[in-house]
Amino acid sequence: MRSRNDIVDIIGGYVHLQKKGSTYFGLCPFHNEKTPSFSVSPNKQMYYCFGCGAGGNVFTFLMQYENFTFGEAMKSLADRAGITLPEKEMTSAQKREADKRSRLLEVNKEAGKYYYMLLRSPRGKRAHDYFTGRGLSEETMQKFGLGYSDQYSDDLYRYLRKKGYSDELLKESGLVNIDEVRGGHDKFWNRAMFPIMDIHNRIIGFGGRVMGDGEPKYLNSPETMIFDKSRNLYGLHIARATRKPQLLLCEGYMDVIALHQAGFDNAVASLGTSLTTGHANLLKRYTKEVYLTYDSDGAGVKAALRAIPILKEVGITTKVINMRPYKDPDEFIKALGPEAYQERIDQAENSFLFEIRMLEEKYDMKDPESKTAFFHEVAGRLVNFSEELERNNYMEAVAERYQIGFDNLRKLVNQRAVQSGIVKPAPLKTGVNEKKKREDGMRQSQKLILTWLIENTGLYAKIKDLVVPEDFTEELYRKVAVEVFSQYEKNQSVNPAQIISLFPEEDQKEIAALFNARIPKIESKADWEKVLRETIIRIKQNSIDEQTRNTNPTDLLAMMKLIEAKRQLETLEKLHISID
Repeated sequence: MRSRNDIVDIIGGYVHLQKKGSTYFGLCPFHNEKTPSFSVSPNKQMYYCFGCGAGGNVFTFLMQYENFTFGEAMKSLADRAGITLPEKEMTSAQKREADKRSRLLEVNKEAGKYYYMLLRSPRGKRAHDYFTGRGLSEETMQKFGLGYSDQYSDDLYRYLRKKGYSDELLKESGLVNIDEVRGGHDKFWNRAMFPIMDIHNRIIGFGGRVMGDGEPKYLNSPETMIFDKSRNLYGLHIARATRKPQLLLCEGYMDVIALHQAGFDNAVASLGTSLTTGHANLLKRYTKEVYLTYDSDGAGVKAALRAIPILKEVGITTKVINMRPYKDPDEFIKALGPEAYQERIDQAENSFLFEIRMLEEKYDMKDPESKTAFFHEVAGRLVNFSEELERNNYMEAVAERYQIGFDNLRKLVNQRAVQSGIVKPAPLKTGVNEKKKREDGMRQSQKLILTWLIENTGLYAKIKDLVVPEDFTEELYRKVAVEVFSQYEKNQSVNPAQIISLFPEEDQKEIAALFNARIPKIESKADWEKVLRETIIRIKQNSIDEQTRNTNPTDLLAMMKLIEAKRQLETLEKLHISID
């Protein structure tokens, strides 16, 4: 499958690539950059970004960029190559469920088309005027598929019945209510319509804003087999492809649309519900940073305070955008424009400091007792940072903001830690930094050997008797080395893209880095041979040191192997490795 889909062709459909030597370069689609550091190697059939470290094979790229599962990536590549994959056998119940999901998606698609058509007809003038009055262009209305549900309460019902859809299916879609008295009648009528898309651009539900004074002002589709409010986000089908480093999380549909129209294609919103863990996990698939751009009123602040711990729980860094004196992003951009909003993004407040600032409003900071109580509560929150460096950084920020001495705050935090039963982490011992440097240097040496073996196919025969997979002391590196050595033994060549596929998704980025280590600039053949020999010696010496630490002195066989390894190292130190 991978061999039928050249990685340069696939990635070239997403990224503008230019050839430099045997490798192609372009701007990385996974982070913002001005100078191309994203490389695609046709020889290795893999990609690697020297800026952010993203890397892998063609499957990995589609899984990262399109957020496909491995199965979806395989299906996409199979379709492109004209290969028919064997269908997975389904039980009759599974087949019925799959058919129903497909039919519900069809119904929603037909409804979306009908609402879209009505908005652009004389009957949809009121909703069209509403959208243009909110400053939306025709292009933006088209981009988000905006529409209108007619003032007649059975308009969509009659339309879909003519298309052949049954009452039972229409009722399950959430678009139609059916009762004995009124028969079939629409859930949405006389409303400006917002289709809700999943990440694959399929309509899974709708939101509607009433035209006039009716209630409720905003109405959303009920949850159905294909629509789960807690696991979908409005606008994510567009925002997931953004090149911006963070996602902007809003409260409403119009905020998302206004931000996109202003050039912020990274805006999303929850679907008429508070942020959930499901939303947070979904966001985590696309970003490591979320900027909250909720309403600046009391309700918006409460929503932000609820969202921050949920996002933190899944490992997302969160900041808060201050839009005052305006209520929401839509109002802000209309008043001050996109440039001013970008400034607010750049000035976004750290979520912990935002929480502390909101906490401060509950205390009278002019009253000594109240002020002391405030600092006690702040200390209680600082204790929750388990990493000492992070905790110290936050203590410094709080001490500076509130003009309390760092030592005083630290004593208070330590006191709260003792009261809470939290053991303070042991201080770093002398020599730890030096040890870490040595470990990092050894990791780099092991990376270099693996990169050289991938890029210089003639090298394996020269060094296979000098260094073996067991000499790689990093567990993942050792596993990769086993595969590299094995492929050379079997095929006299190596396939990096194939090796990446053998490992779990969470390891693939690091393995791509192993095959793309930064190689020092070496001027001459003699220098290259010297660097290679010294690198191998470092790896062998480290391997022997590791074995020595882990060998029982009473194990005679192991001790004999160690003695032999040391003898080989002495020989290696005098050996000349020719790369002719």
